[in-house]
Amino acid sequence: MFKYIVVGAGLAGITIAERIANELNEQVLIIEKRGHIGGNVYDCYDEHGILIHKYGPHIFHTNNKKIWDYLSQFTAWKEYQHKVLGYVDGQLIPIPFNLNTIDKLFPAGMAARYTNKLIQTFGYGIKVPILELNKTEDVELRQLAQYVYEKVFLNYTTKQWDVSPDKVDGAVTARVPIHISRDDRYFQNTYQGMPLLGYTKMVENILNSNKIKIMLKTDFKEISQFNKNKIEIFEKTFNGKIVYTGNVDELFDYTFGELGYRSTKFDFEYIQEQHHQSVATVNYPNNYDFTRITEFKHMTGQKNTYGTTILREYPQKYDRNIVGRDVPMYPVLDDSNQQIYNKYKQEAEKYNNIIFAGRLAEYMYYDMDAVIAKALDTFKKLCRQ
Repeated sequence: MFKYIVVGAGLAGITIAERIANELNEQVLIIEKRGHIGGNVYDCYDEHGILIHKYGPHIFHTNNKKIWDYLSQFTAWKEYQHKVLGYVDGQLIPIPFNLNTIDKLFPAGMAARYTNKLIQTFGYGIKVPILELNKTEDVELRQLAQYVYEKVFLNYTTKQWDVSPDKVDGAVTARVPIHISRDDRYFQNTYQGMPLLGYTKMVENILNSNKIKIMLKTDFKEISQFNKNKIEIFEKTFNGKIVYTGNVDELFDYTFGELGYRSTKFDFEYIQEQHHQSVATVNYPNNYDFTRITEFKHMTGQKNTYGTTILREYPQKYDRNIVGRDVPMYPVLDDSNQQIYNKYKQEAEKYNNIIFAGRLAEYMYYDMDAVIAKALDTFKKLCRQ
């Protein structure tokens, strides 16, 4: 029945499936290991009626109007500008570290000198990675860089990745810069918002086609077999196209070793307060085992219920054999893992009907808009084959 099979119902998989159904007018089967659609953007109402993000907070933001317009076919948006505070030295400060943060932490004269030197050295509105700021020749700016490194960056990064920051890929550390600006927003993208009725409803709308069939709670490995450069599905040779968005090492039975990931323990708590904190997310870089607390009502704008649900996130080592640790959240981007991934990619090239797409399959640290952009490009590639 199917010329196309998509493995995984996360953002990459559902985008490609939607395009196959609506652009190619073809039947497509989605195979999903979990019991729900949406991957890590899945949201749902908890037992107290609070809309929560099951796998941590997701705020959609992009500068790409094409991606914004694409998703806007499937959801209206709640306007939302994400703000984050950090608990440092007993007070809450704006994150990312910016000129307002400097004013809050340092005496007026010192803060003014830091601000003037940053603007003169780098310019206003510029984002400077903390590790780069530490290389400046100015003694006071190096002192500032060291303060930010120790108070904001070092312990948070170490908790998140379980290694010192200098061993974390530069593409990751660059995501936590000093922002030479007084813009307290966590993201400065042109388009920002939350799906008005939630991510799961948006995903349902994306998949709303009679040409899309979905098998939940189905492990692709249990229904497929790779044999002599051929792929069998349900014990029959499959000559159509497979878009795979899952773990690449799992797909090939860990032949070349396991790829490294970080996972997260999600600790939800319901509190009988209208609000628990003043913004959606508060980072805790130093004092606690968790990295941040998120309060969802700030993001969703939900007002029809008293009480609030918060989420504490505890980074942890990924282990596919331990329930609670078996959700791969972040690829560990180092040379060793990249070498392993390249071997799997070469193995996949032996099969002319399988395409990788998404964070796990491409072993990349994508934002949501980048995942969708990549999925749309993958669909174009699919059409050319």
